[in-house]
Amino acid sequence: MATDLHELLRSLRVWDPEVTSLPSFDPATAPATPLELFTTWFAEAVAAGQTEPHTMSLATADGEGRPDVRTVMLHGADEDGWAFASHSHSRKGGHLSVRPYAALGFYWPVLGRQVRVKGPVSAAPSEEGQADLHARSAGALAAALTGRQSEVLGSLGELARVSEEAWERAQREPEVPVPSWTLYRLLPDEVEFFQGDERRRHIRLNYRRSGRGWAQELLWP
Repeated sequence: MATDLHELLRSLRVWDPEVTSLPSFDPATAPATPLELFTTWFAEAVAAGQTEPHTMSLATADGEGRPDVRTVMLHGADEDGWAFASHSHSRKGGHLSVRPYAALGFYWPVLGRQVRVKGPVSAAPSEEGQADLHARSAGALAAALTGRQSEVLGSLGELARVSEEAWERAQREPEVPVPSWTLYRLLPDEVEFFQGDERRRHIRLNYRRSGRGWAQELLWP
């Protein structure tokens, strides 16, 4: 019997209390900068057992303004911005070369929290990108060496062969450079923090860059 998608969707609960604990959040006590609050929320997501809290949605657009989105890994966040990495010749890399602006979305359902980050994106110097890559696992290096991201694949056998060669090289040459591998940084104009509420009185705190500091504002849920 075929699955009725609409019926299945209607049967699902939002923030099931068996798996989600909605903490209180008083925006009046929020720190002056979004980076400090993000770091606190991220650590709390880790402590709460959130699966892969460092994954995030990355939205970009091509030269004609057509959007695309994918899930990537956060490589770091500091005063220089939120960092992620990819090949410069990948689809996302192509988008960022013509429209260097993006949005990030984090969702930590175990706490009913979301964080949205948007702003201009720039590529870090090549040596920083290579250092970031070589600080990661052999698997990450092998994936980078495999390359050809988003190109049409002829067969799974071809992927297996190229991937195996990349794994062998990554283990043999752990410092091998991958020139196209690029570390990108998104320097936020805005960062929004969303705390879910069981009565749907969700709290949304938005930080907007203002001069050298940040302005804070509450948004209707």
